[in-house]
Amino acid sequence: MTHNLHNGEKLFECSVCNKKFAYTSTLLNRSLSHTGDKPFHCTVCSKKFAETIDLRVNLRTHTGDKLFECTECNKKFARTSTMRVHLRTHTGDKPFECTVCSKKFAQTRGLRDHLRTHTGDKPFECTVCNKKFAQTSTLRVHLRTHTGDKPFECTVCNKKFSLDSNLRIHLRTHTGDKPFECTVCNKKFAQNSHLLIHLRTHTGDKPFECTVCSKKFAQTSTLCDHLRTHTGDKPFECTVCSKKFAQTRHLRVHLMTHTGDKPFECTVCSKKFARTRDLRDHLRTHTGDKPFECTVCNKKFARTSTLRVHLRTHTGEKPFECTVCSKKFAQTRHLRVHLMTHTGDKPFECTVCSKKFAQTRDLRDHLRTHTGDKPFECTVCNKKFSLDSSLRRHVRTHTGDKPFECTVCNKKFSLYSSLRRHLRTHTGDKPFKCTVCSKKFAQNAHLVFHLRTHTGDKPFECTVCNKKFSSGSSLRRHLRTHTGDRPFECTVQQEI
Repeated sequence: MTHNLHNGEKLFECSVCNKKFAYTSTLLNRSLSHTGDKPFHCTVCSKKFAETIDLRVNLRTHTGDKLFECTECNKKFARTSTMRVHLRTHTGDKPFECTVCSKKFAQTRGLRDHLRTHTGDKPFECTVCNKKFAQTSTLRVHLRTHTGDKPFECTVCNKKFSLDSNLRIHLRTHTGDKPFECTVCNKKFAQNSHLLIHLRTHTGDKPFECTVCSKKFAQTSTLCDHLRTHTGDKPFECTVCSKKFAQTRHLRVHLMTHTGDKPFECTVCSKKFARTRDLRDHLRTHTGDKPFECTVCNKKFARTSTLRVHLRTHTGEKPFECTVCSKKFAQTRHLRVHLMTHTGDKPFECTVCSKKFAQTRDLRDHLRTHTGDKPFECTVCNKKFSLDSSLRRHVRTHTGDKPFECTVCNKKFSLYSSLRRHLRTHTGDKPFKCTVCSKKFAQNAHLVFHLRTHTGDKPFECTVCNKKFSSGSSLRRHLRTHTGDRPFECTVQQEI
């Protein structure tokens, strides 16, 4: 028998499968694998085995005995076979090759699992929902969705997870570890999936395409959100007011309107915000940073949303349509304000005089007529204004800027209202009608002046002789009779 061991001769043949063995004991074990007989019984757990070696290995799971030590890293194992597989992590040896694609594996199990990617075989079925899987490990993980089992617990905060990989990722929130680094900009990430998504910002790759409109996205989650714009699906419902949302993040932000929670605080002025995005936008009011630039006119903006709205001034796009009169608007807030012209709704009331307004902005501007507040100051002459728009108009008196140009004669104006009045000289439009004699005027000021011919009203009084006039220009001419002022000089020289 010893001779057989050294010369490799195998004299003992299995009568079932004809496989040959060098020892009778090995042949006996082989025979038991055909009969299904398991004569070796564990005295601890009563589990039965066909071979004594399997019984011995099982006993080590009870004793914790690990006899076989790795010579590279000193890790210990209960089985020599497990140690041999482990050694391949050091040597890189992958002896099992796929006959279809030539991919190599360190374990036969890995090869078996891989082969199913070619055959499509899914032999492991869930007994609860009958879903099938190619691997037992995947089935085990899936079963936890039914049982709710979360066997992996964080030792720091005791949070539990159904997957070991999820626990490992979670632990990085405690350690701050970011092992995945971008090779382009060196930014680091806690998860490889986050790095892959980030890399698309460099490559411009958008592999996920909408089947409805063919728009492409860098992330599947963004595609899922986008698809709801086609389906109108809003699966996320507020438990307080039952309002529904297409995205979970929109629901989270909405919930803060009920709780009043604003967890994100500005480190400069302590103002609080419900969203990190709002805090980031706000911080730019302190830094003056405007990172978003218009590709048409190079104007810069602090917010992407403001840039998007601005771009419509170039494209002429007006995506928001009134359902009553079909008038279109470039911004939703303009549409909301416009809708109030149909409903007559003016929800914002002045606490001083009870005057009502359709917009909060108009109410704020109006309140300054009571307070006398003029927060907008000219940096050239220090004149103050109650409205930002009034300051902008005033600044043009210093700069000479006339941004509004007539498309007919190219005459330029510093005010849009002046351009509108001027255009009527081309169109002949006279929209202001006298209610007494039906005479029409191109300007409201001319109508007001004309109405005084009917009412006899003379609101302009001379401070010297108390004579009254219907227009300011008539009063100014009259005042020269008192001052002797003669501002108009003849430009033609007389011969002596």
